[in-house]
Amino acid sequence: MANTPAAPAAPAASRTSSPGIAAVAAAAVSVVLWASAFVSIRSAGESYSPGALALGRLLSGAVVLGAICLVRREGLPPRAAWPGIAVSGLVWFGLYTVVLNWGEQKVDAGTAALVVNIGPLVMALLAGWLLKEGLPKRLLLGMGVSFVGAAIVGLSMSGDGSASVLGVVLCLVAAVAYAAGVVAQKPALVHASPLQATTYGCAIGAVACLPFAGRLVEDAAHAPVSATLNMVYLGVFPTALAFTTWAYALARTTAGKMGATTYAVPAIVVLMAWLLLDEVPGWLTLLGGAVCLAGVAVSRGRGRAAGASRGATR
Repeated sequence: MANTPAAPAAPAASRTSSPGIAAVAAAAVSVVLWASAFVSIRSAGESYSPGALALGRLLSGAVVLGAICLVRREGLPPRAAWPGIAVSGLVWFGLYTVVLNWGEQKVDAGTAALVVNIGPLVMALLAGWLLKEGLPKRLLLGMGVSFVGAAIVGLSMSGDGSASVLGVVLCLVAAVAYAAGVVAQKPALVHASPLQATTYGCAIGAVACLPFAGRLVEDAAHAPVSATLNMVYLGVFPTALAFTTWAYALARTTAGKMGATTYAVPAIVVLMAWLLLDEVPGWLTLLGGAVCLAGVAVSRGRGRAAGASRGATR
C-alpha cells in the first residue's frame, strides 16, 4: 500500500490550512478541464445516450488510471478510505455523470454549468449537517439567493417547453451529487493517495453504470468517430486527469475552498460553447446564473478570522 492510516495528523492539518502553488495549479487544471467537459458532453450527447456516455467515459478513465496505478505500484487503498471512496464513486462519478449527461441533452452547456455551480453552496450545507458545523445565517441567505437564481433559469427555459425545465432540474440534481461526492471524498484522502481515491472511485462509478453496457455497444456502432473521440476525451482528461488533480488539491485544502475555485467554470464554459458550439444562453438565463453564483458567494463570504478558525475542520 502506498499510504497507510498511520499518517501523522499534524502534517495533514498544515497541508489543509495552507495549500501551496502546486495545489493551486492542480485546482486550475481541474477547473479548465471540467469546463471543457460541459462542451464535450453536449457534443457527444447528440450520438450517445446519457447512461452509455457515462459508462464509456468512466471505462476510458478507469483504464488510464488503472494503468498509472500499476506503473506506480499504488496498490489498494487502506480499509479506512473505502467508505468515502465508495460513496464518491457512486454519487459523483456515477450518478453525477449520468444526470449531467441527461441534463445537457435538454439545456445548452452554459446553462448547465451555471446551474451545476451551486454545488459549493450545497457542499457548505452538507458540511454543516454531516460534520456538525451548524447552519450560519450567511449560508441560509445564500441558499435563498441561489434558489431564486435557479428559479429564474427555470423560468427562462419554460418558453422552450417542459424538456428544458427538466434539464434545469437534472442539473440541480447533478449539483447535489457533485457536492455530496466532494464531502465524501475529503475524509478518504486522509488515508488514500489522490490517485488511489480517483482510480477506485472511477472504477466503482463504472461498475454502477454497467447496466448501460448494451446501449453503449449499440450507440458506438452508429456514432460518428468525432462523438466517440469526445467520449474518450471525457474519460482521459476531465475524468482521469482532472479528478486526480482535484483530489491532490483537495487533500491540501478544505472542501469549501476547493468548491470556491469552481466559480470560474461557467464563464469558461460559456466562452467555449460560444466558440465551439455557437451556443450562448439567453440574457434571462445568464441573469439567473449570475444570481445563483451570487448566492454561492454570499454563503461562502465569512470573515477571515472565522474562516481560519473553522477551515481545518471542514
